[in-house]
Amino acid sequence: MDKALDGGITRQGDGIEGVEWNILGQRYLPKADCGSSFAFETNSEPGQFVPVHIHPTQDEFILVQEGELHVKLDGVWSVARAGDLVRMPRGVPHGYFNKSDKRARALFWVSPAGNLRALFEALHDLTDIPTVVALSARHEVDFLPPEAND
Repeated sequence: MDKALDGGITRQGDGIEGVEWNILGQRYLPKADCGSSFAFETNSEPGQFVPVHIHPTQDEFILVQEGELHVKLDGVWSVARAGDLVRMPRGVPHGYFNKSDKRARALFWVSPAGNLRALFEALHDLTDIPTVVALSARHEVDFLPPEAND
């Protein structure tokens, strides 16, 4: 049975249950978690990014709240600014990059939730990229070769 959604408010700057993750230097805050979806906030400093990857079983969304993100979706570059919603269908390669000189903050969510929270728990404070890539693949997030980020 899918995990039920707990009602309530997750305050700005907080993660549910007081959780915060360091994912390769970016601050991630889980905002909501149930079987049908998982939502999290990212805080990306200038130059930070998540390389192009695929979620084979999840649709993913980004609501930019502050700053801007350069998004590569299915080989096409776009810029998403505060208030913009990025829609990334399952199976479609995508990545995001903070190419600006200001911090970017965004609300992400995936549907269904899948194993993404477990992946973030496993990645917390890891710095070894081959380990990050291998753990991600075991949690249904498949990174493409580095040239996909060009």
